[in-house]
Amino acid sequence: MALSQLRLYGYTLGRGGTAADRSTIMVCVAMLRLLAIGLLGGVVAVPFLWVQRGDGFEYARFAALMALDLGQLVTVPVELGIGFVLAVMGLWTRTPGYVLGVVTAVFGVFVAGQAWPTMRWVDGRPSGFGDPDGEFVMVVLALASGVVTTLVGFSIVLFRWSGYDPSERQTPGPT
Repeated sequence: MALSQLRLYGYTLGRGGTAADRSTIMVCVAMLRLLAIGLLGGVVAVPFLWVQRGDGFEYARFAALMALDLGQLVTVPVELGIGFVLAVMGLWTRTPGYVLGVVTAVFGVFVAGQAWPTMRWVDGRPSGFGDPDGEFVMVVLALASGVVTTLVGFSIVLFRWSGYDPSERQTPGPT
């Protein structure tokens, strides 16, 4: 396999591949782009869903992570729905760029990096505030969100690095 080709889930990215491979990957690429936008779009809800119950940095960090989780609960399904419609109609098939991939990956690392110390704070003595189990679940969701966001960002960079662009007509390369 040449450097210009990448095998992913049984599909060959790069030069060649069948029409079915291209159409399936077009849907994946469009969904990946809008998933990244949905994960990043959760930030928009943070000022509107801010519920800080105490003073100090830990309380503010927990409130921001909780608002991000709730925002992503709205934005991710909306963006995935829009992405599915656009991908099926073939309107938005261009491979996402490096900038979106890198910004998404860095944002995911930042969210996971903030969720980890918040998890230690919630489990520490004295524990955070209110219901420690509920707080722990919210922080674990934020940590999972950060990890998934990082993986989506790296996937976008990988698609871009492979040189695959489903909007271009692929020609078979030398074998």
